[in-house]
Parts: sequence; structure tokens; C-alpha cells
Amino acid sequence: MKKVSVIIPVYGVEKYIAGTVQSVLKQTYENFELLIIDDGSPDRSIEICQGFTDPRVKIIRQTNRGPSAARNTGIRHAQGEYLAFLDGDDLWLPEKLEKHVNHLNDSTAIGVSFSYSAFIDEAGKPLGIYQMAKITRITPPYIIRRNPIGNGSTPVIRKEVFETIKFQSNLYDSIENFYFDEQLRHSEDTECWLRIAIQTPWQIEGIPEALTLYRVNSGGLSAKMLKQLETTEKIIEKVSSYAPESIDQWKNPARAYQLRFVARRAVSLKEGLMAVEMIHRALATHWRILLEEPRRTLLTLAAAYALWLMPQNLYYQMETMALKVTGATQKRRILQKEKRLWER
Repeated sequence: MKKVSVIIPVYGVEKYIAGTVQSVLKQTYENFELLIIDDGSPDRSIEICQGFTDPRVKIIRQTNRGPSAARNTGIRHAQGEYLAFLDGDDLWLPEKLEKHVNHLNDSTAIGVSFSYSAFIDEAGKPLGIYQMAKITRITPPYIIRRNPIGNGSTPVIRKEVFETIKFQSNLYDSIENFYFDEQLRHSEDTECWLRIAIQTPWQIEGIPEALTLYRVNSGGLSAKMLKQLETTEKIIEKVSSYAPESIDQWKNPARAYQLRFVARRAVSLKEGLMAVEMIHRALATHWRILLEEPRRTLLTLAAAYALWLMPQNLYYQMETMALKVTGATQKRRILQKEKRLWER
């Protein structure tokens, strides 16, 4: 029975961490250790974690270095053959680990198993929409355009995958092994999945079920979104050091898809002018995005202009209706895929 090391970076999540830990302890797959990485959290998060007496829970402390550093610390301490990641404000459904362990056990070619996510609000209420992406035949150009794994609370990964893509650095005055690049402050997980896809034979494959509950916080700001664009450039620069010919073909599409993502995020934050500017930049950078994904691109363009130009009340009515339709469509697709999976 494979052991799983669950790694939770903890920083400033006292409102949510108890529920997050409980969602791990309620897993139907019980052979795991839970590594809680205290990333110098300034609030009561770790005090709350200390209240759990389950012997599988271990708390590891470090000075504040960010979530990538916390994940790296967890990987270095992990005793399990499989490693699972969960952010301190997200939740898992009880059967998540069991289904991922079975997925990895059933196919020795898969190195990274992930799932869909259902969005919840800050109070934990379902928003009725899902984070869904391609789950098979995932290639480097697809990853750099759109991170299929979606967020840091969905993947379960063979530990040997990380041993394959690790690198050494003297970032903190001593030589250490690194897995996620701690010098990237955003999208560091995307860069890690790219390294796996480019440098190893391991496959990345998803389970067509929403097994993660991803919390949408209202703290997103324009400046944070623009940081995403800066990080895209850093990822392009890093990949060019080990796959220069490939990145030349991928870089403009990657920029365009990231600009479209920022446009969609700006729409969700009700920043209409910024949304219009971002989708225009996306089309100017790589106009073929219209041919490659016409529906998503045109919907983003329409939503940006509607938010910018329409009366607020009318826009909100249209948005509410669109979200209901989207959620119902996504749920139907998930149920259809689950049915096909069981019929195999």
C-alpha cells in the first residue's frame, strides 16, 4: 500500500486551515503523512494545527520564503512514494487521495495525476462553476499556454518524478536540492510541469472529477495580475536555456493565452477597461488564438466590452445568467466523462 505525503504550505490562513486539515484527515485512503509547513505564519494558523492530535500530522517550521519554498521543504522531508499538495485555504473531497493513488497504480507511465476543481467562495459556498482543462495528451505547448492542473491543490505526483527534475542551488547560503523554482513568485507550478513534460518521459494526466474545492478569494488586484505577465516572460527565458528551438515556437502563443487569462480575471474583478486592453493585446500578440479557441476568445472579448460599456445592473444580470448556464454545462460534461470512465 503506497504511502502518500500530503504537503500543506501554511501562511496567514487561520480562517481556513482547520477545515483544510480536516479534509485530509477524512480521506478514505488512510496511509498518508500530513506535513504542515509553517512558512513563518504571523497569525494563529500553526496554533490551530497544533490542536490536531492525529499521529500522521507533522509540523515543520521555516522562515518565510513563500509557498514554493514551503513545498520544496515538504518534498525534502517527505517519506511517501506519492506526494500530494494542498493549499491552506482549499479543501479535498474524502475520496480524492484514493482515486489518485488508484490512477497512479493503474498506469506506471503517469507521473502526475490531477483532477478538476469546483470553485467555492470565501465562506465555503459552492459557486456552481468548475476549473476544467484537457486531461490527456498534455504537451509542453499546451502547458505553457494554459496550466491544465489549474491550482496547487489538485496534483498527486510520484516522488521519483521530482528526483528526475531537481536542480541544486546555493540560494540560502548552502547547497540544496530544489524542485519548484523559488525565484519565480507566480506560476512556479507551471514552470515545474513544463520541466517534467520537456525533460522526462513521465505523462501528466487528469481524472475527470471535481475532487478539489478551490477557494476564490476577493483579494486579486490589477498589480497582481500584471505580475503574472512578468512571470510568463521569466518562464520563457528559463525554458529557452534548455529548449531554445521549442520556445521560439511557443512564446507568442504563451503570451497571448496569458493575456487572455488576465483579461478574464479582470472581468471577474469588474475592471472593464483593463479587460478590454488585455484581450486586445492578446489578439495583437497571436491572432490565431481566435482560430485555436474561438468560443473562449470571443466570449472574453464580449464580456470585456459588455463590462466596460453596459449599465452595471444590466451587466450583472447577464453575468448571473451566463454563470448559471456555464456551471450547468460544466457539470453535465463532468457527469458524462465520469459515466464513460465507469463504463470502460
